[in-house]
Amino acid sequence: MPAALPALTALAVGVIVVVLLLVVLDLPAFVGLVISAFTVGLVNAALVSDIAFGAIPGDVATAFGNNMAGIGIPILMAAIIGKSMTESGAANRVVRSFQSVVSDDNADFALWGSSTVLAIPVFFDNVFYLMAPLARSMRARIGDNYALYIAVVGGGGTAAHAFIPPTPGPLAVAQELSTGQSLLGMTIVLGLATAIPAALIAGVAYGRFINARVDIPLRESMGTTAEDLESQAEKPIESLPGLFESLLPIIVAVAFIAAGTAVDTFAGSYPALEALDPLTNFVGDANFALTVAAMIAAITYLRLDDFPRQVWQDELTEALQNGGNIAAITAAGGAFGAMLAASGIGMVIANALSGIGIGLLITAWLIAAIVRIAQGSATVAMITTGGIMAPLVPELAVHPAYLVMAIGAGGITTSWYNDSGFWIVKEIGGLTQAETLKTWTAVTAILSVAALAIVLVYSTLFPLA
Repeated sequence: MPAALPALTALAVGVIVVVLLLVVLDLPAFVGLVISAFTVGLVNAALVSDIAFGAIPGDVATAFGNNMAGIGIPILMAAIIGKSMTESGAANRVVRSFQSVVSDDNADFALWGSSTVLAIPVFFDNVFYLMAPLARSMRARIGDNYALYIAVVGGGGTAAHAFIPPTPGPLAVAQELSTGQSLLGMTIVLGLATAIPAALIAGVAYGRFINARVDIPLRESMGTTAEDLESQAEKPIESLPGLFESLLPIIVAVAFIAAGTAVDTFAGSYPALEALDPLTNFVGDANFALTVAAMIAAITYLRLDDFPRQVWQDELTEALQNGGNIAAITAAGGAFGAMLAASGIGMVIANALSGIGIGLLITAWLIAAIVRIAQGSATVAMITTGGIMAPLVPELAVHPAYLVMAIGAGGITTSWYNDSGFWIVKEIGGLTQAETLKTWTAVTAILSVAALAIVLVYSTLFPLA
């Protein structure tokens, strides 16, 4: 049997089964994703000699647990943040402050700018946890444009996360491609120059396009109903918390996580920072940072609403129940992606494309894109492609930072069912599968192609070699 056949078979079976279960049979997402993960695991065991048949259920459970370890506490705390900021009026207060700076017709720019800035020091999923209540409150206040708000938050946050260090993906690829001289400075410059126009195309321009064609209503999400949001939107501003108090959960979460990121990034260059490393690793961990943010938001909720402590506790418990369902679905999506990755599909695709006789930037983008679509993880796609392209850096006729951009552009493309980010956006945003595909998935695909085009133009006009 050709070496690539087992991986390609696992990919084909996985795609067919997940579409059949989730789209045709409309099973609950968690159930459909777990069954899909088991199915791909069985294909792997049947066709790959070193994968044991009896180990497949345990492997799926381990992959589910590993994903839950990464997103479980943050999603549960995000549920408290979302519930508390919405019910206390904090999200409404922030939205009104946005509206005082920009018109209703340009409210998307406020959300886009916020998500872009937040995503530079913070993982995208954490950015979405913090921005989703604001997007939902903006929709309730204006009464329209929810597809646009999802697009700009997704486009801005994903672009910054993919192209601008010190986010881990571009930072790891820049280090992989370095040939003795640091690429970090030029990667940051080109990352900003790539992320901003690409996000304007994929987030703002496409967001306005799809918004004119798809009307997404507000639904219950994270324990908050559309009626709750609409009621908050009608409250007089005097009854809402102050702007600083409203923003404090976001400020604290971003400050803590950014501190951890900054010290990890620069400790090697500035030994004095090493003494801070244990502290910043602790407070900068998303599990801790979002827990503190959740408690701040919950205290504001308790202070602003006139009800007994037991009612407040029950409201937070309801939010946690909703968050638990979202965490389970997201981790199941990650397990499905992990089973596809275990088939070796990433390396099969990468090896097949690495020798294609096209430009190195396009080759790198193509490898990263197909690996991402096949196995779901942007970080894995970027790091895999970086390792393949590293020996070819001396052949580049342009600055190696352009190669980092091309790999990042490929690595973020077309998020779908095997990507945990797809389920985060769907469940926290309160979207259907079709709405998520039309907004989030389309935004990631357009962002990827737009960024590649921008990189090719820049590298032609300003090779910097």
